[in-house]
Amino acid sequence: MTITDVARLAGVSPGTASKALNGRGGISPETTERVRRAAQQLGYQPNALARGLLTGRSFTVGLITTDSFGRFSIPVMQGAEDALGPGQISVFLCDSRDDPIREQHYLRTLLERRVDGIIVTGRRQDPREPIGRDLPVPVVYAMTTSTNPDDLSLVPDDVEGGIMALRHLLSTGRTRIGHVSGPPSFAASRLRAEGAEQVLAAAGLELAGGRTLYGEWSEEWGRQAADVLLRLAPDLDAVFCGNDQIARGMADAVREGGRRVPDDVALVGFDNWEVIAASCRPPLTTVDMNLRELGRVAGEELLAAIDGRPSTGLRQLPCSLILRESSRPRQAQPQPLAVPGA
Repeated sequence: MTITDVARLAGVSPGTASKALNGRGGISPETTERVRRAAQQLGYQPNALARGLLTGRSFTVGLITTDSFGRFSIPVMQGAEDALGPGQISVFLCDSRDDPIREQHYLRTLLERRVDGIIVTGRRQDPREPIGRDLPVPVVYAMTTSTNPDDLSLVPDDVEGGIMALRHLLSTGRTRIGHVSGPPSFAASRLRAEGAEQVLAAAGLELAGGRTLYGEWSEEWGRQAADVLLRLAPDLDAVFCGNDQIARGMADAVREGGRRVPDDVALVGFDNWEVIAASCRPPLTTVDMNLRELGRVAGEELLAAIDGRPSTGLRQLPCSLILRESSRPRQAQPQPLAVPGA
């Protein structure tokens, strides 16, 4: 089907039909709707190249990531596609593998393809140098932070996530709460610990063991940290873990040490990595960074910037707490039955 077929069915000229489908030329809403119904009825698909020549846009955007595993970049991309509109704007995903040379190669490639904008994402939100200066297209950073305050950077609110986790554990009656996280060089580790410590200080409590235990983002570190915490704080009754992998290792070690989760030690993780959290024994309560929503906001902000309405600065988006079995309140101990005459 061609634009001429659409115009004939709608009773307008091919030029009017083209303007109506491309939102140009001051066509009345009634005519626009009639043309769109005709195009839908005929199954007409506009030529992308011709559309680009008319509008000066390619209707494509690039997404450059340093997250080779896709754990963080895939949800961000899915959210961005939700905002950009299925079938309206295509997304080119480029994995730089944390290599600056490869990243610049992809940047040049995307600009040569005349993308309308670029989203830069990664697996950590620590500040990074801008992907480029004086670029001809807008750039939005998601799940990573540009050192240029004139760029827009969108990240999860890790402090709020730590606050959520600790408030939840306190609400279940736990008071001897430890915190185990990843490397202190990661902003996420420090910010989550900051949120946890704020809540404990407000409650007049301290971390079990006296300090946050920093290590690796791994199950093995979770197992090792469990042994350390239980030696430092034998009366430990809960642990907030900096990610779900640490929490699953912690759960295994606590159980192997003869304690029950959650009756003796409650656990809360971070990330809501479904494959980890759901298979943990028991299933893991965890903080969700809402990465798909973050990607959706990045897509919306990129569209606004493409339309000449850019935003700047660092914006922190809310997390949410996903409740599962690992942090349920302790079961009330059954009272002994009274024996008549005893």
